[in-house]
Amino acid sequence: MERLFAKLPFSEYATKFSNSLIYALLASIALNFFYEPGHIYSSGITGLAQIISTLAKNIGATNFSVGYILICLNIPLFFLGWFKIGHKFTIFTGITVVLTSLFMQLIPTEILTPDPIICAIFGGAVNGGGIGYALKNGISSGGLDFVSITIRKKTGQNVGSISMIFNSMILIASGILFGWKYALYSALGIFVSAKVTDAVFTKQKKVQVTIITMYPDEVISSVQHRLRRGITIINQAKGAYSHEPQTVLLTVVTRYEVPDLRKAMKESDPGAFVSIADNVQILGRFHEEEF
Repeated sequence: MERLFAKLPFSEYATKFSNSLIYALLASIALNFFYEPGHIYSSGITGLAQIISTLAKNIGATNFSVGYILICLNIPLFFLGWFKIGHKFTIFTGITVVLTSLFMQLIPTEILTPDPIICAIFGGAVNGGGIGYALKNGISSGGLDFVSITIRKKTGQNVGSISMIFNSMILIASGILFGWKYALYSALGIFVSAKVTDAVFTKQKKVQVTIITMYPDEVISSVQHRLRRGITIINQAKGAYSHEPQTVLLTVVTRYEVPDLRKAMKESDPGAFVSIADNVQILGRFHEEEF
């Protein structure tokens, strides 16, 4: 453990801690300003913690707060993160979960509106933005993020889409225990949260890049200097208008890497024709960043 922190630059440590604070604040605002007042159940382990906390209050046990239950539920999932994702990722996730639990206790519940639909939409947006921001900066909100990222690394599916599968169980439980209208409102909140997560967390979105250039060696060198991506070369291509010889280069990058790709093309061949196609599904090997 000491060697792990010895290799970690202080600036990176401070940055990740700041990101954890931002997520914890956003998650706590979503819970105490929107979810709790609107009786909306959040996605993932937080939603499960809400259900347990509500059941405890219904039987007269007032000491089981959402924040306290959240920490308890995350403990076994830390082992999954430690062995399947990464040690540093898991350590900062633990810090994030503790901060989130603390903020949930410190920030008072405030009723901004009694409308459950508004609570579901804005609560889902704030919560999804926090989750996406955390993942984009290499940390996790804990809970089902461990499961989602592990599955994504094996299947390539979107984090938000995977979470929807797990969250269906929370919706069923909330509907049976507290009424189906709350399950439907919660479904809206979870849907919004998942979509915002996918919109913010662009490292998981893959795009296919087709480059037509007269300077393939320069382009390949520049792209691979900035990105760890393989490139397929198609020689002896020819332009239909100019009939000049061209080379076609094919590669797949993440949406997060597109700005670096643009810089590489500007350096190596500003006049090249570049086509970027979304919604790419990968069946072969594709390098995923370690958390």
